[in-house]
Amino acid sequence: MKRHIIILDTSAILSGKPIRFPDATLVTSPAISDEVTPGGKDYQRFEFLKETGLTIHSPSQEALRKVKKTAQETGDDRRLSPADVEILALAIDLNNEPDTDTAILTDDYSIQNVATVLGIRFLGFSQNIITQKFKWVSRCPGCGKQFNEPVDICPVCGTKTRSSLRKKENL
Repeated sequence: MKRHIIILDTSAILSGKPIRFPDATLVTSPAISDEVTPGGKDYQRFEFLKETGLTIHSPSQEALRKVKKTAQETGDDRRLSPADVEILALAIDLNNEPDTDTAILTDDYSIQNVATVLGIRFLGFSQNIITQKFKWVSRCPGCGKQFNEPVDICPVCGTKTRSSLRKKENL
């Protein structure tokens, strides 16, 4: 029988909605605690989840490298926080365990985009899930030059670049 694991992203914790998966183990990564401000309702909710069974696991370095490489390929690397990268890497590690069914609970579209490329299952929480894969590039709003690699300042004209959608593909 498969063990069901739900990996919580910060967006699920911050949503304020009840998180109920009675037949699943709830897991998150250490960096999630950095995104929850101590003292507020979100922090209390996070602490309550930990007291009622939420466990915290660190992903492997190999999985972190794989996520970062994939995020660079999709252009999501500028949009993902360190906690987002950890969540995705944790999903890679847990999916490699025998007899497990793992999914990330997130409304973050960049996490969903990278998860799609990596073949990781995800569930939306408060919003609809993505229906297309995206490829982002850096584009200079000053001179219009487009860069496939992440570039913060345009080497042509010196303007700060922005993420720009280059390609989308139906799932």
